[in-house]
Amino acid sequence: MSKVAVVYWSGTGNTEAMADLVAQGVRAAGGTADLVQCNDFSADRIGDFDAFAFGCPAMGDEELEDTEFLPMYDEVEPALSGQKVALFGSYDWNDGEWMELWEQRADEAGLNVVDSVIAKDYPDDDAAAECMRLGALLA
Repeated sequence: MSKVAVVYWSGTGNTEAMADLVAQGVRAAGGTADLVQCNDFSADRIGDFDAFAFGCPAMGDEELEDTEFLPMYDEVEPALSGQKVALFGSYDWNDGEWMELWEQRADEAGLNVVDSVIAKDYPDDDAAAECMRLGALLA
């Protein structure tokens, strides 16, 4: 049974809803999931989990949120080498380029990104199903 950390930042609740769905997917597949807001997560907690899902919406000019999420992610990313990782988040404009940039960064850092999911605004039925699938991949 995998223990999965679902770590997220959400400004409007859209990415938080996605985090809840990812956690539901983990649990439905037999794993355990801890929902953790990004300001409550740090590199010293990496050893407590078997896999990780990180969620952050697109901010500014297609960027990760830079006051709470990005400092945490910058700290933990080097400790994630060899770990199963999934990325998710919501956006309201453009086409999701921030996720492509984030995936590229994770790939360059040597992370094992199993998949990613994006949702335009609040997750619709298709995005909800994808979040559940993402959680199951980590379990």
